[in-house]
Amino acid sequence: MSVPLPPPVDPAAPAPGFDAATLRWDDKGLIPAIAQDAGDGTVLMVAWMNRAALDETLATGQVTYWSRSRNQLWRKGETSGHRQRLVELRVDCDRDVLLALVEQTGPACHTNRRSCFYTAVREGAEVEILAPEQA
Repeated sequence: MSVPLPPPVDPAAPAPGFDAATLRWDDKGLIPAIAQDAGDGTVLMVAWMNRAALDETLATGQVTYWSRSRNQLWRKGETSGHRQRLVELRVDCDRDVLLALVEQTGPACHTNRRSCFYTAVREGAEVEILAPEQA
């Protein structure tokens, strides 16, 4: 199913009326962010953002997360080249989850799969439903 794409985010344009302070950050100052392919709706991955990651994402149009393991900003694709260009950012009804509609370059998952959600549970068994992409 193809979803019409909104125009790309203009990094220079402020988000009128958006106030990140109204988001419900956890006690570590983080909020979960779901990355979804803006073209076909595939859920690609879930990661975390802090205020700096959100600000950088909105300022540059390139999705940036907060790495909890490295305790630093993680500019998606900075080393792999598998970048995410922000098409639209959405906030859920409770304001405690972000949805980033993205244009994904290459696989989103560090396992070289298009999506991090490559394992299904079917009839009580785990089934791999996406193979790694060939280099």
